[in-house]
Amino acid sequence: MNSSIVLMGEDIFDDARWDIDRLVSELRVLREKRRHARPVAALPSRQALQAILEGLINALFPHRSQHLDLDLAPDGLDHFVGHSLGLVLTSLQQQLQRELLLKNTHQANAAAVRKQAANMVAHFTGELPSIHLLLQSDIKAAYDGDPAALDVNEILACYPGITANIHYRIAHILFKLGARQIARMISEIAHSLTDIDIHPGASIGEGFFIDHGTGVVIGETAVIGNRVRLYQAVTLGAKRFPTDEDGNLLKGGERHPILEDDVVVYAGATILGRITIGKGSVIGGGVWLTRSVPPDSNISQAKIRIQALSG
Repeated sequence: MNSSIVLMGEDIFDDARWDIDRLVSELRVLREKRRHARPVAALPSRQALQAILEGLINALFPHRSQHLDLDLAPDGLDHFVGHSLGLVLTSLQQQLQRELLLKNTHQANAAAVRKQAANMVAHFTGELPSIHLLLQSDIKAAYDGDPAALDVNEILACYPGITANIHYRIAHILFKLGARQIARMISEIAHSLTDIDIHPGASIGEGFFIDHGTGVVIGETAVIGNRVRLYQAVTLGAKRFPTDEDGNLLKGGERHPILEDDVVVYAGATILGRITIGKGSVIGGGVWLTRSVPPDSNISQAKIRIQALSG
C-alpha cells in the first residue's frame, strides 16, 4: 500500500508517515477478536431502510406520495401500489438477509438465508392490511382528540405522532418476526424525524394518539391498550435495572408500565416500572408515578404531595 492523495499541492495521506499498514493490521486483529471467528457481514443499510419505509408508506397511503399523478385512475393507482410494493419487498428481503448473516456464528448457507428472509417478507406482507387498519384508527384518534385537526390528510402529512406510529407499526411486526436489528433501526429513523422514541417491542393497541410528541419515550416491554392518548415529554420507562450475582445487567424482563384502555397521560409525566394504570385513568402533567393506580383514577401532582404528607 503506497498510495497518497495530494490536495492543493499538499500531501495529506502518506502511508509511510502514518504507518497505515500497521494500523490496518492491528484493526483487523481487533475485528477478528470481536467477531469470535464469525464471518464478515454488512450491517443493514439505514439508507436502504429509509427508502423501504418511504415505499411502504406510499403503498399504505398512496395519495401522500409526491410521485403520484394527480389524475391517476383507480386501476393506475393499483399499479402504483403494486409497483411500490414490488421494489420495497425485494429490498427488504436483501436487508433481512444482512441481519440474518450477522446473527450466524458460522458461515451460513446463502440459499438457506435467502429462503428464510423470503419467508419473513411473506409473513410481513400478510400483516400489511392489519397495519393499515391500525394506522387508520390512530389517525381517527388524532382527529377526534385534537380540536386543531380539521382534516385527516393534515394529520397524516403533518403530525409527528402519526409519523412515529407508522414507523412503530411497521417495526413492531418485523421485531416479532425476529428482525430486531432492522426494527430498532426503523425506530431510530422515526426518533430522528420526530423526537419520539418508541421501542419496536412495545405492545400498543388501536386508536393510539401522541399529541405534539416531542420527548416521548416508550420502553420495550410497555403495554398500551386501546384509545390511549399521550402528550409531549411523557416517559414510560423502567424503574431499575437488576443485575446478576456478578453485577452483569439482566436482559429482558417485564420492566415497563401497562396502560389500560382509555388512559390519558399529560405532558411531562414519568411512569416507571411494571405498574398498571387502570382503565380510564388520567395522569396529570409533571407527575412522577411508580405505583399502580386503579381504573378511573385522576392523579395530579397536588394529590401526590398530599398523600406524601399524610403518609
